[in-house]
Amino acid sequence: MRGIARRARAALNSLGLRWKIAALLALGCAVVAVAIGLLVHHARLEQVSAGARSGAVAQLVRVRQLYELTGQVDTDTTDGTDAALDSPDLPASLRAAALDGRRTTYLDMGAADPAVWAARPVGGHVLSVREPLGEQAAEMAEFDRQLIVSGAVVVVLAALGGAGLASRLSRELRRAAATARRISQGELDARIGHPRSPDVQGGTGHGKDEVAELAAAVDTMAASLQRRLVAEQRFTADVAHELRTPLTGLHTAAELLPRGRPTELVLDRVQALRTLTEDLLEVARLDAEVERPDLEVHPPAELVEGIVRRSGYGVRFVAAGPDDVFVRTDARRLERIVANLVANARRHGADPVEVRVAGPVVTVSDQGPGFPEHLLADGPRRFQTGARERGQGTGLGLTIAFGQAQVIGARVELSNAVPCGAVAAVHLPEADG
Repeated sequence: MRGIARRARAALNSLGLRWKIAALLALGCAVVAVAIGLLVHHARLEQVSAGARSGAVAQLVRVRQLYELTGQVDTDTTDGTDAALDSPDLPASLRAAALDGRRTTYLDMGAADPAVWAARPVGGHVLSVREPLGEQAAEMAEFDRQLIVSGAVVVVLAALGGAGLASRLSRELRRAAATARRISQGELDARIGHPRSPDVQGGTGHGKDEVAELAAAVDTMAASLQRRLVAEQRFTADVAHELRTPLTGLHTAAELLPRGRPTELVLDRVQALRTLTEDLLEVARLDAEVERPDLEVHPPAELVEGIVRRSGYGVRFVAAGPDDVFVRTDARRLERIVANLVANARRHGADPVEVRVAGPVVTVSDQGPGFPEHLLADGPRRFQTGARERGQGTGLGLTIAFGQAQVIGARVELSNAVPCGAVAAVHLPEADG
């Protein structure tokens, strides 16, 4: 029984919400229909039984009166009733009750030949009558069939009605889930906009629509996240913009210092701060989605080879695949992506670093410890470079690469090679025709 119950729960859990509600509603209606059917069946059976017993007793009274007047048992009946003195077919319990001086009846509706008996003692004998109940049994069978059909119709209608009502609920929940997924993917302007949304912040509402409350809560959460993100982006952009002027002055002042090792250290740190500031401004522009690409058709191998040559990192370039493939991309932004991936491989990986072009896919690989698992699962995070063995840095290089790839319609995939090494593949959109 436990195994059956577990399988039933597993089957129910595998269904969608619409079918779960329909199945549970149908099951509830089926239980109610069975309970009501049993009550009605027993009430009708009691009614039929009471009528049959009363008729058998009336026949027994008539037969006894004739027997006392004539000394003969009247067997001349037209309704199929049998009367007899000491009938051998008389049920034993009824015979014992009659010999005990009681007038009683015996009803058997479940036999192949249903009948009702009535008996009483007469001068040391048992006078009995037997009345067939074939018509009453057929009537009860037909009555039971009608109950079953009616119950089945009620259950089917309840299941269809429940499925109809649940379909609306399921659509609303799916819409809420789809909107929540869009929000999680960064589309903070997405809103459910339920027509019956209550005032969740004030805690008021004219009804008790839980789906509307859920929709309003999701919309409120999205609006709050959007406000916070916009404030964070504005703060980042303002800080980076305000740092530009003093850093430029600092760099100019540092160049006026006497040449030497201390001056070189100061200039190096000032340049690092200027690079960080420019990266922050670029991230802020990407977050604000104000970047617009200048898309043109290019042969990927020739384009990437020039990018690698200009980078000055001295990495190995390999062109593989067909030469007749063209991509539609922004050369300046693609250079930014490849340069950042190469810089990340040189900084956190190990030589040799290789840039390979195979059709519309540009792959940057190294022989270092590889990307950490959380980076492969969640993507790059700002100011977090991943595992300690991959070195130190701001973590903005991969963030900018992913952001610029999104601007030009490309896709960046991170993976680890076997037995070691990190692999970053840029999938560029091919040019039509």
